[in-house]
Amino acid sequence: MTVAAPELSVAAADGHRWILIGRRPDAPRARLLWLPALGVGARHYLPFAEALAAQGIATYLHEWRGNGSSSLRPSREMDWGYREILALDLPASLQALRADDASLPLVIGGHSLGGQLACCFAGQHPEAFAGLWLIAAGTPYWRTFPPPRRWLLPLLFRFLPWLARRQGVLPGRRLGFGGTEARGLIADWARVGLCNRYAAAGLEADLEAGMRRVRAPVAGLLPAHDWLAPRASMQALVDKLPDAPARILDLDEVTAPLTPAGHFAWMKQPEEVARAFAASDLKKFSPEC
Repeated sequence: MTVAAPELSVAAADGHRWILIGRRPDAPRARLLWLPALGVGARHYLPFAEALAAQGIATYLHEWRGNGSSSLRPSREMDWGYREILALDLPASLQALRADDASLPLVIGGHSLGGQLACCFAGQHPEAFAGLWLIAAGTPYWRTFPPPRRWLLPLLFRFLPWLARRQGVLPGRRLGFGGTEARGLIADWARVGLCNRYAAAGLEADLEAGMRRVRAPVAGLLPAHDWLAPRASMQALVDKLPDAPARILDLDEVTAPLTPAGHFAWMKQPEEVARAFAASDLKKFSPEC
């Protein structure tokens, strides 16, 4: 099978520019718009995109503001949050895919924060997507985590936005959490961690109501020993899509011992993860299948 490597130049309405990196087999049966984890550049998912292309899924890797090919970097003068991602950047990537090829079913998916925002965006465009694929993704709401971590998380969700405001950005590389992150983004994320309600500062759209409109099937994969996104966390996220048929699988049950455990380790050997996602029947998926 031959695999093309398209790179689509994309620009948002406010002038932000980035490259939508693709891996497209010669005869794809579906397309995927993939959203990275917090602070992770799109190119880190190229092995995953290539593994999905080998399964017949044309995969396109979105780039977050501030990472990789993005024309912007966060600073005291340059800030953004969920509003810019959901109302400017993701619509532009979606439009680029529609212009490139609109003949195939389109899935949206993501890793960690990318999975969360994939659900939010699908809720704003429920007619656009034939499925949702999530890995290591769940609401950061503190009550969905086991003790003793759940008792510490409310402190973290107050401290990190304070630090980002004080520094102008969140110095995530030094903290071991994400990259250099915009303070507005961290404020939106932390708000979900405290109250379990998705909202974007400055955006009038009701993200929670939008997610309740999603009807596309959801496939969720849980890596083993992932303390950043336990099962209860992913289940709480999926519960926000009550009319979407959903199935959550433990990754070690479907790929063990071939896929490393952990929040990020699966990216080093993504072939079995790609097979598990590609096995989802976009037309007939049900919780019982």
